[in-house]
Amino acid sequence: QVQLVESGGGLVRAGGSLRLSCAVSGSISSINVMGWYRRAPGKQRELVAITSGGTTNYGDSVKGRFTISRDNPRTVYLQMNSLKPEDTAVYYCTAERLGLDYWGKGTLVTVSS
Repeated sequence: QVQLVESGGGLVRAGGSLRLSCAVSGSISSINVMGWYRRAPGKQRELVAITSGGTTNYGDSVKGRFTISRDNPRTVYLQMNSLKPEDTAVYYCTAERLGLDYWGKGTLVTVSS
């Protein structure tokens, strides 16, 4: 089992920055993929960023503005710069381990214009 807890969301003005954190606990060995998705009100879930084995991929809407990183096996970060109102969403941390997907409960990011 893998538990994921997000933090760092909040209210920020357009053009500002936030850093989200995802604390990983439980069985962290054999975690292959970690990442962030988001769901805006009335919209489908959208890929933000994923990282696996040193390879990183970003959603088109956040390329050049967001950065995913891991400085230890138990924490994943999402640095979000140049935020836009359309980045407003609940952000979810996710992990894939041995074919199973795990999700956190999400953290709300609100960007005001």
